[in-house]
Parts: sequence; C-alpha cells; structure tokens
Amino acid sequence: MKIAILSRNTRLYSTQRLVDVARERGHVVRVLDPLRCYVRIAPGNMSIRFKGKPVKGIDAVIPRIGVTSTFYGTAVLRQLEMMGIYTPNSSDAVLSARDKLRSLQILAAKGLDMPATVFGDNPDDTSDVLAMLGEPPHVIKLNEGSQGTGVVLAEKRSASQSVIEAFRGLYANFLVQEFIAEAKGTDLRCFVVGKKVVAAMQREASPGEFRANLHRGGSAMAATLSAEERRIAVRAAAALGLGVAGVDMLRSKRGPLILEVNASPGLEGIEAATGVDVAGAIIQLLESEAQAGQVPSRPRRRLQRVE
Repeated sequence: MKIAILSRNTRLYSTQRLVDVARERGHVVRVLDPLRCYVRIAPGNMSIRFKGKPVKGIDAVIPRIGVTSTFYGTAVLRQLEMMGIYTPNSSDAVLSARDKLRSLQILAAKGLDMPATVFGDNPDDTSDVLAMLGEPPHVIKLNEGSQGTGVVLAEKRSASQSVIEAFRGLYANFLVQEFIAEAKGTDLRCFVVGKKVVAAMQREASPGEFRANLHRGGSAMAATLSAEERRIAVRAAAALGLGVAGVDMLRSKRGPLILEVNASPGLEGIEAATGVDVAGAIIQLLESEAQAGQVPSRPRRRLQRVE
C-alpha cells in the first residue's frame, strides 16, 4: 500500500513514527508538506502536484495538519478525498474538531457531557454571558488554541471580564467554561483508533499550573479507564467523524466530562507513558479500511515502558 502523510515537518516524532512503522509493515510512504502541494480543480480532472511532480497512486492519507495550516491543509486533504483516497480523518472532521465551539455543539447534540460552556460576541453582553455560566473560577479558551495555549483561569468575575476584554481587543474568538475543581489539575487523554481506545494516559499539571498539557510542563502516566470512559471516548470521536482522535476528558462528580477532541493527537507522550505502539494501531486501521490489496499481518510491536 502507498501511504501519504500530510505533515509540515518530517522530523516530528509523530510523523517519523508513522513513517517507520508503515515501512516496517512493507508499505511505501511519502511525507507531503501540505503548503508545498498545489491543486487543479476541474470536472473529471482533480489532481495534486507536490514540488513539481504529480501525486499519484496513493491508497491512503494520514493528515497531521497543524493549527497554522488548517485552512490550506484541509483543502489539500479534501482534494485527496475527492480523488478517491482513503483517510481516517476527513477534511470536514478535522475542521469540526479544530473549532472548539463547533465541536462542543456537535458533542452536546449527541448527548455527551462537558463542562458548561458559554459564548458571546458583543462586549455589552459580557455580564449576561458570565451570568449564564455561574460564579467563578472560569476557564477562558481561544477557540482554535492547541497544546494548552490561549487557555486562562480567571478566579474572580473581574478577572474574567478583563481577560474577555483583552481577547476581544485582539479580535480573537473564544469561549468560557466552568472550572471543574475536583479534577485537581489532572485530565485523561484517550487515544481512539477506529472504534476502540488503544491507549490512555492521565496527565497531571505541574505545581502552580492548572493545565495538564505535556507541552505546559505536565507529567503523564498510563491510565486505567472505566467502561463508561472508554464508551464516551469512542462516541466522541465518532460524533465528529474521526477514525483517529485524542479525546481529552475530566473525571468529575457527575461523571466523565469531555474537554476537547483532537484530530491530530501527538504520539510521543502517549507511547512513552503507556508503552503501546499507537502508530502501529493507526497503520493497521489503514490496512483494514483502505482495502488496497492483501497486506501481510504482522504482530504489533510493543514499546518499552518509560518509567
């Protein structure tokens, strides 16, 4: 099978792991920088070129599209889809996941619980918007932030109003959520591949920090999920149409609450914390879903657990 990976950096851990595992399993792999791809759109003649050469014969594509290249990257992915190429995460699914407000609306419509969330655009309505949420602390998030950037904890109503005014001054889209105190600075990252959770880790914020993201200095360890947590993670990925997803959730007094669903979840932290070959699970999904000839079955390679 010939696999393309849409990624701007071949040296990223996640990209390199997918390349290595796919080649170990006998596949041909190309890494395509989506910003170096250009497309031709015409009835009956949808094509892509990369660095001056046509992109042909691709059986499956894995999108690893960063926040800064969302618009163009998903356009390239959509072109590949229209050329009949399989992807576990469609362009529409990636766009839905990348937009926090849109994804939460979709998840809520499916009956999946989350921290109460409010959103409003007019500065004259800030007090009313916050009244819909209740008393602080409040968590204020940029709508398209990632890895914990653009997330602020406001412990007083005046602080909430100040942060909102600052974000509005930058013409940024944001949302405001209730703070789940009982989570105590920890969350769960559930890695969904296909229709099951293949790995899960618990992340804990560093001292003085409320964000548990590893990029913000948090630590991680393998987590044992309940049946309900596994079911919710799979439902969340499916609701957004994602075959590969990182579902982040909190353990609360009222049960698991979804924070967000990531369409390009990193592999380094989850593989190091759990010892699970997540990259191998993704390639196996492509083998089963792309249906591009018979691919020899090989045992999944296990990584050494990192203490």
